[in-house]
Amino acid sequence: MRAYERLIKYAKIHTASAENVDKTPTTERQFDLSRMLADEMRSLGLEDVFVDEHAYTYGFLPATPGCEDRPCIAFNAHLDTIPDFSGENVKPQVHENYDGGDVVLGESGRVLTVKDFPDLPKLRGKTLITTDGTTVLGADDKAGIAEIMTACERLIAEKRPHGRVAVCFSPDEEAGHGAALMDLERLGAAFGYTVDGGEADTVNCETFNASTALWEVHGFNIHPGSAKNTMVNASLVAMEINALLPAAERPEHTEGYEGFYHLTDMHGTVAEAMLSYIIRDHDAASFAAREQTMRQIEKFINEKYGDGTAKLSLIESYRNMAEKLAERPEAVARADAAIRKLGMEPRHEPIRGGTDGAQLSFRGLPCPNLGTGGHACHGPYEHIAAEDMDACVEVILHIIED
Repeated sequence: MRAYERLIKYAKIHTASAENVDKTPTTERQFDLSRMLADEMRSLGLEDVFVDEHAYTYGFLPATPGCEDRPCIAFNAHLDTIPDFSGENVKPQVHENYDGGDVVLGESGRVLTVKDFPDLPKLRGKTLITTDGTTVLGADDKAGIAEIMTACERLIAEKRPHGRVAVCFSPDEEAGHGAALMDLERLGAAFGYTVDGGEADTVNCETFNASTALWEVHGFNIHPGSAKNTMVNASLVAMEINALLPAAERPEHTEGYEGFYHLTDMHGTVAEAMLSYIIRDHDAASFAAREQTMRQIEKFINEKYGDGTAKLSLIESYRNMAEKLAERPEAVARADAAIRKLGMEPRHEPIRGGTDGAQLSFRGLPCPNLGTGGHACHGPYEHIAAEDMDACVEVILHIIED
């Protein structure tokens, strides 16, 4: 079975995770896919297949004779789709011999256009898989699951020599804590790879350093008719806090290695207000400076309006995995060599976001990210080409066989 055929099957299983839910998995429906995958792994011939109480799904291929001394390599992809756009009743659309032009997405009224997605012409002649415009496709990250499963199937069917291979499909990546409960001792891998987004020639070795900044602003409410020199309007103070941050360092004005402050939520009254930001930067020193800017604003506001007016909480989310991958360069070198065997030159692109691989790397499993061939994730314009998925399968096979 080709990888894209598996993607179409998996995409129809509703697995959206949920935000602000203090359990794993955040949605029970993720078990529907994890149990399906466990059954499929057993039918393919993987061993020690296991679904734990948190929906982590494990399977293993023992080393073939003569390859027992090769390092064990792990592969991971996530079960869930994004919480904030529908992943239910997904109806994948297959466009064979795609002409490279605009694609009408079912009867949704949406159109996948070359104007908005200028890389589309590069997919001309391929088998393009899209949504019907009403849901996500779920290629993020069911394409990764499909590619890992297809690679395992071919290793077994084609009797390819290989060291021990460990597979884990995990929940809740989109909710921000997909790798937290992965059993690394069970995996027993020397290093691993997440397979989650990007083109087939891409290896992601860097992520942002990331934290969340939560502001509580306390005002003093009094009748406006007698408010002079007394009222402190918490909502206006919150607006002042935001105005003290550099306007050019917002996500909509940054790219590449440029970091940012991103206001994600705000609400308030005269008496109380709240601001929530995410802070991102690839460079550790610049990241620390961004957090210090927030602290300086807190100090300034409390000096201006009185102690306790503003309370800042900084919560670390993840760190740049580059520092950990530098300790195990073999992981990146294998991926680069695999891509070159397919006649492509590997591209090392920084992820302007996070990956389960970042947390895994800091937990002790060095874990760069491989591409799946997917495009325009997290929305109704998500699409992928079957041939690019085939190439990603080949990358996985070459990594294992190196």
